[in-house]
Amino acid sequence: MKKLALAVAFAAAGSSAMAGSYAKNDVVMEPVVVVEETNQQSSSAGIIVPLILLALVAAAVASD
Repeated sequence: MKKLALAVAFAAAGSSAMAGSYAKNDVVMEPVVVVEETNQQSSSAGIIVPLILLALVAAAVASD
């Protein structure tokens, strides 16, 4: 009888120890994609600086 009680105790302890397994979860979470809108600049904004530089060069050449 003592051996049976001891076997039941070991079986209960063994099964509760295996309750939390290290198995990989099957739940796959997709990454969240965040899209940030930007303000659209006018097309003439990128040409102002080169035009100013060209005017300065032209002024320097004309002054000689």
